[in-house]
Amino acid sequence: MPPTPSLKASEVVKTFQKFGWQIARQRGSHIIMVKEGAIASLSIPNHNPVARGTLRSLIRCANMSVSEFTSA
Repeated sequence: MPPTPSLKASEVVKTFQKFGWQIARQRGSHIIMVKEGAIASLSIPNHNPVARGTLRSLIRCANMSVSEFTSA
């Protein structure tokens, strides 16, 4: 398994947008992203950098692998 990258919140949002996720809203320090047909939504903390464990969890919730996420 490749290591999870250390990214800013804006970079994480841009990468998820490449996979069809859209920003639904932002309240406080969390950006909520949704995708048509996806059961869950993603709550991305607006921190720099996003914690690696949190990013790995978000990738897993999006039904992706770390290598898919980093290849975008």
